[in-house]
This record gives sequence, structure tokens and C-alpha cells, in this order.
Amino acid sequence: MAQDSNLFATRIAALAEDGIAQTLSGIKHGIEREALRINKNGSLAQTPHPEAFGSALSHDYVTTDFSESLLEFITPPEQDTQKTIDQLSDIHKFVQENLGDEQLWPLSMPCFINNQEHIPIAQYGSSNIGKMKALYRVGLKNRYGAMMQAIAGLHFNFSIPDDFWKQWLPKVEGIEANQDSVSAAYFSQIRNYRRFCWLIPYLYGSSPALCGSFLKGNESKLPFEKMDNGTYYLPYATSLRMSDLGYTNSAQSGLNICYNKVDTYIESLRSAIHTPSDEYLQYADKVDGELQQLNANVLQIENELYSPIRPKQPTMHFEKPTDALAARGVNYIEVRALDVNPFSAVGIDKQQINFLDVFLMYCAIAPSELMQGNDYQETEDNLSLVVEQGRKPGLMLSIKRQQKTLTEWAGEIFEEMREVARVMDKNSEDNIFIEAVENEWQKIVDPDKTFSGKLLKQLLSSNQGNGEFALDLAAQHSQFLENYEYKHFSAEQFAEFSRESVEKQKLEEASDTEEFEVFLENYFRVTD
Repeated sequence: MAQDSNLFATRIAALAEDGIAQTLSGIKHGIEREALRINKNGSLAQTPHPEAFGSALSHDYVTTDFSESLLEFITPPEQDTQKTIDQLSDIHKFVQENLGDEQLWPLSMPCFINNQEHIPIAQYGSSNIGKMKALYRVGLKNRYGAMMQAIAGLHFNFSIPDDFWKQWLPKVEGIEANQDSVSAAYFSQIRNYRRFCWLIPYLYGSSPALCGSFLKGNESKLPFEKMDNGTYYLPYATSLRMSDLGYTNSAQSGLNICYNKVDTYIESLRSAIHTPSDEYLQYADKVDGELQQLNANVLQIENELYSPIRPKQPTMHFEKPTDALAARGVNYIEVRALDVNPFSAVGIDKQQINFLDVFLMYCAIAPSELMQGNDYQETEDNLSLVVEQGRKPGLMLSIKRQQKTLTEWAGEIFEEMREVARVMDKNSEDNIFIEAVENEWQKIVDPDKTFSGKLLKQLLSSNQGNGEFALDLAAQHSQFLENYEYKHFSAEQFAEFSRESVEKQKLEEASDTEEFEVFLENYFRVTD
């Protein structure tokens, strides 16, 4: 089995008790979906953030990520999965109605970009916090290049209800549920996620191929094969977005971020933010009177840490994420290993959410040893193997330094997830959770059913280029959204949200009393 079978059996029996099982209906999720704005010919839109979307600084649902052209759609935490999908669809509908001749790029890896200078950095106005957000992105461009920042992903936010912890922790751990014990339980979940998260790019990775423009001037050791149309691919890859080409950073491999306890996690992350970097010292001087990064340290801020999962606590105004964690503990987790689902107009579907609920609850209740020695590197190595070769027959992964095939290990994990799903289905009328697990199991049985398998098969069988394929999908999604009718929000509500966001930005700008560089100095003052 994937875990100690006796201990897991005890835990699943506790989970199945009526009082505990009923609390699982209180699980909340939220989505953060990124998407590039493109022109009809597939090139990156050069237009500024559309006025109809209000302020990217202060809009609750529509903002930007690295670039003016990289939109980000955000849903609030909700218990009802269908409500989350409806909210996300409404946001997409509103965006589509105000894009003019532009469309949304449906893939994680970017469209054709001739030069990274054609990737406009996001702007957030003249307030100190707005200037800080823009300068952080200048630093990212200098450190890693803008092409990497044009990659789109989907983040899945997941929280377990307080009522669950109040019953689960005394029953299973023999401890009271409080801020410290709940944070420790979330870190237990995070460690298991790190061990098993290779499943996520295997099932949902959808970037086995990319446009040749992405590799321009970029030395890659990956053994790419090339199609006549200029598309590069790896035959068994699942998520090039999660490879060293994409949203991982080999330069951060020596950070030794600790995932055993919230205190050591905060300490190791703060250390990286306050440790000078010889490499980034080259960007310490101003150019034409303008700063080139927030600071010359290993990480400018917490968000620069590229991790497939983050412990989170909502921040107050100007509060650092680590300060929020230190003050109030872990409130939810942010899963960051998901490619955009190209076969959905909104980047994710309901079945994915149902499966992720099961998978993350499995990670939460399964026994989770502290990570020692090379344990963390083992999880990184497994993730890298699946990202680059996940659909390769007989692929071997490492579990506690012992080799095991991906299929065999997945079989063990799925067997235990089925038990979790059956408990979760006590709160559903149509067995949605076990159905989601069984549907995903079919992808283990047949790798061609994975997103990456379906996508690459389409490209190779049609000799269609990555860009042509994506443009066809973009047109289909645009048509779907044009015909879609609002279900939760309305066009009038979104217009009001945009107006309110602009007013919030104006108030922020009017309230500043410090010079920007003084503001930065105070912001980065070391926290005890």
C-alpha cells in the first residue's frame, strides 16, 4: 500500500464516522486562472489592460499576473463546486464581452512571441504598492527573462473546515484543535502532497509541446523532437510548464525551504528574502534613474519562490505572507502544479475539482512522516521525471530510495483514494467523488487519455502546429462564452466591480505619504 496499511485503516475508519464525514461538505475551493490575451493571428496582444476590467491593482475578480497581456481570473472560496464553476464562467463571459477582437490563449505555454521585449510588464498605477508590484515584475524579467513569465497556469485553493479539525485532531492525534495544531496538520498534508504531486502533471499536464519561439536563445538539454511546422515536443512529456524551461527555477534548488513545520518554513523563507545574492547584485544599480528589482536578495519577496504548493493565510493591507502565517497560522493551501485545461473554456472542469478534493483530503488524512535528508530531493526528482517522461511505459519512480513503476505506485494511491472518495460521497447524492477517481484511473490505465496524451496525439496525427491547434481552441472557447448566459454574476455587477476597483486605486494613491524608496526600505525591515 502507499502508506502503512494498519495506520491508514484506522484513519479511514475515523474519517467515516458520521460526525467527521459530515464536516467534509464544508470544504471550500477557489480558482486562480491565468490566460494570455492574443490577437486573432495568435500573436501576443500589445494593448494595455482593458479599461472595462477596472483596476488590476484592486479588482477582486479580474487582474493581471506578470504582463499587461496576462490576465488572471479569481473566484472567492466556496463550498459548492458548481457555484465555483459558474463564477469562473461568469468572469470569463465578462472578459470575453470586453476583449474586442482579442481572444484568450487556451494553453499554458505561450503563443508565438518574437522577442521578449514584446511582453509588456503589468502596471498598477502610481501608488507605492502599485509601483512595488510593477518593480517586482521588472526584477523577475531581469532574473529569469520575460518568456518564462508569459507561461500561464491554474492555481487551486483548498481549505478544510474548522469543524473537521475540531473532531479529527482529538480523535486521531489526541490533541486539541488550535492554530498551532491545525497549521501542523496542513503541513502534514503539504508533505504528502509533495510526495504524490507527480500525479497532478501526469493527469492534468497539457504542455507536452511548445512553439519554437519559446526556445529562441534558450539553451535546453531536453531531447526535443521537432515537427515540420516549428512545434517542439517530447514524446512522453506531460507538463513542460513544470520543467526547468517553465515555472520552476533550478537557481532556487539550494534554498532548503523546510516543509516540516510552519515555524521552520517561515524561517527558511524569510532567510531567502534577506540573504544577498551575488548573482542578482548585477541588477542592484539603477538604469536611467529606475530601479531594476526590489532588492538584490535570493528572493525579492515570498511569491518568487516557485513551489507546486504553498501554505496560505489571507493577508491584511501591506502585510507580508510570512507575517500573516506567523500571526494566524495556515488557513488554506494553494496548489500550483496545474496546467490550464485546454479542453475547457474556463481552464478547469467540475470533475477535476471533485478529484482534487479527494486527492487533497487523502493527503490530509494519510500518515505523513517528517521529511529528512534527501526526502525533499526525491520528491523533486519524481516530479521532474513525470513532467518530462510521464507517459513513458514502465517509467520508474523512487519511494524511500526504492524503485517502483509509476503505474504500480499510482495503483496503491488510487486504492486508498477510493476509500476517501466513498466517505466523501456520504454527502453527495450521485457518488461524484468515486466517479471522479475512477475516471482519472482510466488515465493511469491508458496514458493516451491524459490531457497531454490527447493533445500530442492530435498534433501528430493532423500535423497541426501548436499555434494552429490553440487558435482553433481559442475560437471554440470564444464562441462558447459568447453563447453562455450569466449564472451567478451579471454584466451590470461586473461593471460596478470595475468602477469600485478604480475608486479603490485612487484612494490608495491619494493615501501615500512616503517616497517610494523609503516605502520599500520600511517594507523590507527585518521581522523578528
